[in-house]
Amino acid sequence: QVQLTESGGALVQAGGSLRLSCGASGRTFSPYGMGWFRQAPEKERELVAAISWRGGAPYYADSVKGRFTISREYAKNTMYLHMNSLKPEDTAVYFCAASDRGYGPSVLYGTWGQGTQVTVSS
Repeated sequence: QVQLTESGGALVQAGGSLRLSCGASGRTFSPYGMGWFRQAPEKERELVAAISWRGGAPYYADSVKGRFTISREYAKNTMYLHMNSLKPEDTAVYFCAASDRGYGPSVLYGTWGQGTQVTVSS
């Protein structure tokens, strides 16, 4: 019943910054947690950041710690991913996802967006 839509993907130079947004629609939207995933060509999908909708310390993959920041805005049902110091290896399709059970890498995410392309050039 819930739909997630990502936006903000673009072509950026290495060292640059980008902000991704994920908006949720649907009257039943009340997740426990939200997460950002990415998938590069011929690589497995990986969780890069996740946050509890009620607050608490967010989760970050080691590869993005110190560079990416996840946040959410309740009034707009929107989640953000601020990406700084981007590297070519950050190139991937980025997906947002919602979970009714929790957040972090061990949680099953049941609702997904369509993805937005991030390309980092060297």
